[in-house]
This record gives sequence, structure tokens and C-alpha cells, in this order.
Amino acid sequence: MEYLVNGLYIVAFAMFIYGLMGLTGPKTAVRGNQIAAVGMVVAVVATLISIRDAQMGNWILIASGLVIGVCLGVPPALRTKMTAMPQLVALFNGVGGGTVALIAYAEFLDSDGFTAFQHGESPTVHIVVASLFAAVIGSISFWGSVIAFLKLQETLPGRPIGIGRLQQPLNALLLITAVVFSVVIGIRAMSPEGPTGSLWIVGVLVLSGILGLMVVLPIGGADMPVVISLVNALTGLSAAAAGLALDNQAMIVAGMIVGASGTILTNLMAKAMNRSIPAIVVPGYGLAVAQAQHAVKDMAKLLETRGIEVKYAIHPVAGWMPGHMNVLLAEADVSYDAMKEMDDINDEFARTDVTLVIGANDVTNPAARNDPSSPIHGMPILNVDQSKSVVVLKRSMNSGFAGIENPLFFAEGTSMLFGDAKKSVAEVTEELKAL
Repeated sequence: MEYLVNGLYIVAFAMFIYGLMGLTGPKTAVRGNQIAAVGMVVAVVATLISIRDAQMGNWILIASGLVIGVCLGVPPALRTKMTAMPQLVALFNGVGGGTVALIAYAEFLDSDGFTAFQHGESPTVHIVVASLFAAVIGSISFWGSVIAFLKLQETLPGRPIGIGRLQQPLNALLLITAVVFSVVIGIRAMSPEGPTGSLWIVGVLVLSGILGLMVVLPIGGADMPVVISLVNALTGLSAAAAGLALDNQAMIVAGMIVGASGTILTNLMAKAMNRSIPAIVVPGYGLAVAQAQHAVKDMAKLLETRGIEVKYAIHPVAGWMPGHMNVLLAEADVSYDAMKEMDDINDEFARTDVTLVIGANDVTNPAARNDPSSPIHGMPILNVDQSKSVVVLKRSMNSGFAGIENPLFFAEGTSMLFGDAKKSVAEVTEELKAL
């Protein structure tokens, strides 16, 4: 039976990696996601077989938990609109981190210590360290994801919420205290006297949870894409650590894949945001809110019938998560070839007659390039201000998530069209038909 389980794990790993490779391109992303999902099913089946074979725990109870999880997870995934997809990603990611934290806590739940002591065994160093690491990082990821979800959902204000100069010292104190608690737990777990009481691990989880809250609360809504990517990486690392403690190869491999890819994505997005030719459409979150992608496609189709080339300029962090705008436009059957990344399109703006900016704010703000005193100075932007004419579609003159004014709106070559983006695009299309 052991050979069967190991064989299934190898198949699952291969599908994880192959599926991830598919996510590198829009045309293969759906298939890649499906392959990885099947790989996870294979891994789950292998885990259930190993648990049943080793007579570990209540197999029926575990299977029931999986069924309940599927029933709770599938409906919101099917019903959630693309505008709310970042919130769903943050929430699901948080659930993963919280699960890892609970797994770590379960090691201390029985007999006030590691479950290995129930069988007269002493936990090895790697089990102790990995379990405590999973507890800390998993708890930070869960509570950080909760704050990200609430900010994206606008239940909490998108502006930074902090305590000023005391923020960093408090965060450092929370982290140090959690580490001290973990060290105490680890030393006692490896000592002849046996493990400490379970209240110590509760302290670790509580301190880590508060740290997760305090780290994300001071981050503004404009930086939420980076936050989501970061907590996703943390969840992956914590899952890998838990897999190491439980000797579960599936958790180790899947966790490392998520952790590594999330870390790389976070780094790329941080750089994109400067944190540590006849027509171009520039979509932003306003397009998502108004669900204007189909109206934009209709307008572009009309322009193309008149011999006008239309391209879509997409900033790396447009919307609230990477790829948000790409998926929205693809939903309206916009060709992937027409979607251009910032580095590929920026040189074309100076040769562009008209640029239509729909709901994009901070990613088109020329202050990032021209004003050294601006909070976003140095952040790469779409150079729409270099176009001969710019038409900006917005609901109002309100600032974006960065909370600063956009000089583009007052530029000589800019025209402002206020209102719901979907209705505004439809009105523009009707005007074009009359020409």
C-alpha cells in the first residue's frame, strides 16, 4: 500500500508542476488550473488511503470534512463576480493559512503536547521547528488575509489604519514574544520532562494573529494586490512546514510551489509599484465595478470596422489582483493579442491619437514620473499623458486608492466623462455610430 500512496503522490506532484506551467500563458491557463486541481484530488485520495492503512484517526470523519469543505467552497467560487474575485482569493487563502495553524495546534491538543508523546516517542527537532513555524506563519497569514478581505470588500476603510510611530516597535514586540514562546515550547518538547501546557501554543497563535492584523491594517487599498500575493506565499510556506512535521509529501511539494511562486510574484508586483497607435484602451478597477468590458468590446468592434486599430494597455497591478483586467476583457471575447503589458505598450502612447482611460487612476498618474514629492514617485505607470488626446471615464473626481490627486485629469489634452463607465462607453459608441 505504501508504494501505491507514493506513486499517487508522484503523479500529483507532476500534475501540480505541469499545471503551474500552464498558468504562464492566458491560452493555457484554464487547462493548467484544471490539471492542478485534478492533481490535488489525487493527492487527497493518496492521503486518505495512507491514513486508513495506518489506522490514524477517524477516516469517515475526515472524508466528511472534505465533503463539507467542497460544499462550502464551490458555491461562492461559482457565484462570485469578477469584481469580487480578489476578495474571494484573499478569503480562500486565509482559510488555508488558518487550517495550517489549526494543524499545528492539534499537535499540542492531546496530552498537553506533541501527539508523538502519546506513543512513548520523542519528537525530532525538525518536527518541533516545523510545527512551530507553521503555527506562527499560518496564523499571520489567516488574520492578515481577513483584513485584506475586509478592505477589499470595503467593510474596513481602504486607507491605512495604524498607530503612527509605535506601529513598528509594536510589531517587533509581537514577533519577538511569539518567537520566545515558540523557543520555550521547543525546549520543553525536547527535554526529558516532556512538553509544556497547551496554553503556550495558544499564546503563540494569538500573538501571531495580532501581528497579522497589525501588519496589514496600516497598508492602503492601493497596495492590496501585493498583500494578497504576500499572504499567499506565507500560506504556502506554512503548509510546506506543516507537511514536513506530518511527513506528508503532498503538503511539502504543494506548499513550496505556492510559497515560491507567491514570493516571486510579490517581488515583481512590488517592483511594478515601486514599493521596497490609433486608439488604446486603459482599463482600471472602475471598469470592473461597472462591468463595462462588454460595452468596451462593442465600441472597439465598431472602431475596428472603420479601420482603426484598438489595443488594451494593462498595468501589472490594474484592478485588485494580477490578471484582473485580462480576465475581465477575455470574458468579453477581447483577443489576448490585443492586450498589451505596460512595458510593451508604453513607447506607443506618444504615437497614439486617442487614449481612453476607464476607471484607472493611480496607474496613469504622471506624478509618479514627474513629482519627486509624490508618495507614488518612481512607480512605473502607463504613459497615457503622452497621447495626443486622452478621454478619462470616471464616476467622480475622487482620488484613487493611493489617496492623491491625478494631474492627468487637469491636463490640456484630457477630457473628463463622468458617470457609470458602462453607460458612458455605450453613449460614446452611439455617438460613433452617428458619425
